[in-house]
Amino acid sequence: MSDFSPLAWDGDAVIYIDQRELPARVVHRRAATTGEVVEAIATLAVRGAPLLGAFGAYGVALAAADGTSGQALREQALRIRAARPTAVNLMWAVDRMLEAAEAGAGSAALLAQAQAIHRETRETDARMAAFGAELLPAQGAILTHCNTGPLATGGAGTALGAIIAAHRAGKRLHVYVDETRPLLQGARLTTFELRQAGVPATLIVDGAAAATLRDKNVQAVLVGADRIARNGDTANKIGTYGLAVAAAHHGIPFYVVAPRATFDFTLASGDAIPIEERAHDEVRALGGKATAPADMDVYNPAFDVTPGHLLTAIVTEYGVLQPPYLESIATLELRPRLLPRAEEVG
Repeated sequence: MSDFSPLAWDGDAVIYIDQRELPARVVHRRAATTGEVVEAIATLAVRGAPLLGAFGAYGVALAAADGTSGQALREQALRIRAARPTAVNLMWAVDRMLEAAEAGAGSAALLAQAQAIHRETRETDARMAAFGAELLPAQGAILTHCNTGPLATGGAGTALGAIIAAHRAGKRLHVYVDETRPLLQGARLTTFELRQAGVPATLIVDGAAAATLRDKNVQAVLVGADRIARNGDTANKIGTYGLAVAAAHHGIPFYVVAPRATFDFTLASGDAIPIEERAHDEVRALGGKATAPADMDVYNPAFDVTPGHLLTAIVTEYGVLQPPYLESIATLELRPRLLPRAEEVG
């Protein structure tokens, strides 16, 4: 695998970049069991909604390769599926693997299915990047939140993929990157990827986002998503909701870039999206040093839900969805998968 490829199959294990170690060093680790897959997801060693889908699919393939089948395989798969409750891509991919297993697919076919999911992710990323890049101005500033680049998907990325594609097409963009508290995915990961791509960027604290929108000629905000309901309500990294409110106040377009697999067509609105709450020590300490009293109560949701009416548009691999989202998202539900399933191509 490439030094910077976040995910690869290695015969009897999945190799992944441990994103907790970036940007100080690039560390590759191996997950060879269901327990190791679950731990990598739960500890955010592997993160990013599309990448979680591919990683979860490989996790099911690993279990099958060990000879697990039937109800035992289902139980292992459900452990992986439950490792993070908000990102729907993980659930979608595991469900697709279980559907194939229940249809009689053996370990080789399940591996092919996981590899197809990974391949489709790269293809959808490329399409979203092209559509998203067209929405961006020829020059100006862009603001983004959390991490939505190759590390988050295993392909080109979602929102950051569109920004990088626009840069490569000759658009003169400067990216303002929210640090993304409390785990600093923007500071640690997005700045790392923008440096790799040669895109000019400036890091800001989350609390400076509204002032940056007002003062720095920001032309658009681009973010990713972990789950999108039928009405356009979007769960994304905590802080996205406030950013959308600030963008609306300043009249700045707010775009979500996410594949079809991120849409949860079973949910009428974002009210039903489960929001993961994480450990208090993520907020009470930084870099191993206490930043608050050890017994301080903490509210630490990993995500928030941005109402659909605050979104200017949603970029998918099928094109750009415009309001009213109840209508445009309904058309997306009817779309087929981009590529045939692994078992359909042998």
